[in-house]
Order: sequence, then structure tokens, then C-alpha cells
Amino acid sequence: MKTSDADILIIPGWSGSGPDHWQSRWVAKLSSARLVEQEDWYKPARDAWANRIVAAVRAATKPVVLVAHSAGVSAVAHAAEHLKPHEVMGAFLVAPASERAKRAIPGMAADFIPLPHKPLPFRSVLIASTNDSYCTPEEAKALAEAWGSEFVDAGESGHLNSESGHGPWPDGLLRFAGFMRSLSVISTASQ
Repeated sequence: MKTSDADILIIPGWSGSGPDHWQSRWVAKLSSARLVEQEDWYKPARDAWANRIVAAVRAATKPVVLVAHSAGVSAVAHAAEHLKPHEVMGAFLVAPASERAKRAIPGMAADFIPLPHKPLPFRSVLIASTNDSYCTPEEAKALAEAWGSEFVDAGESGHLNSESGHGPWPDGLLRFAGFMRSLSVISTASQ
């Protein structure tokens, strides 16, 4: 599947994605990508953030692919419980925020963490670093297993954001292109 064949919904985490963040760059670069805006980027709240994602999915006019980072990954996990089968083709989940994030991210609502541990109703890949301050490698692997996500070890990459040197993140864009190709194989097989 080409990126132009999908509505790519970019879901940032706490504080949004600044102009140097790879998510902001992807919104600017990919013609079918758009940001899912949250009412308050500094106070992640489960229902508010999940509802915004569900509304964006239902407003889409093409097959939906989610691209989430940090607390945005948490929001996708909560939103998945409210999505109907086949509303989302896949999710590209990067640097999840786990139990550790509840202590580290100011304003993280108590209901946002813990995360659901049910399989996601769509194909997903979870990319995590071995030295992320918001999620241990063990937590990331456990989330990938619970969600049925392919797990990708990004090595010592920090939180995979602009502060960790991943502003443009060309490796991530290449991996995303591969993920999109794998979705077209699934799409073709289901027809």
C-alpha cells in the first residue's frame, strides 16, 4: 500500500510533536498524513485522547494507518477498545509510555496508565529503545506480546524523538514504508 492510498493519522504524545520531531516532519512530507489534535497536550486523559482518535478514524475517507509516539501509543491502545473490526488497517507504534511514564510525565492522568493488555484489532509494529526513560525494554516487549505487535528493538535510541537525535529519523521512515508494503499484502489477501 502506498502512503497516498491511506489516511495516515499521526498521534503525538505528551506536549505534542514540536517542529523538529519526526512526526511533524512526516505530516509535512506525506500528503495523506494529518495530525490528530488533542484538546490538552499537557494533560493526557484516557477518554479524551481515545475519543479524539476514534473520531479521526471514523472521519477518514481511505483505509486508516495510525502512527503513534509515546503517550500517543497509550492513547491508541485505549482507543482500540472502541474501534470496530477493520476500521484501522495498521498501527506503527513508537517509544511507548508505560508505568514508568506515569511518574515521569507531568499531568499524566491516573486513568491513562495502566495500559490495556488485549490484542489490538489491527496489525501493528512496536518500536522501542533499550534506554528509553519512559519504558523499559521488558515493558515494551510485554506490551508487544499482549497487543500482538511485531516487536522491533531500536537499540540505544533514547525516546526516539528530536531530543534523542531522531528529528528527521530516516530509518523510521524506511521502516514505515516497509510496514505500509506489508499492509498491502494483507489488503490484497483479504479481497
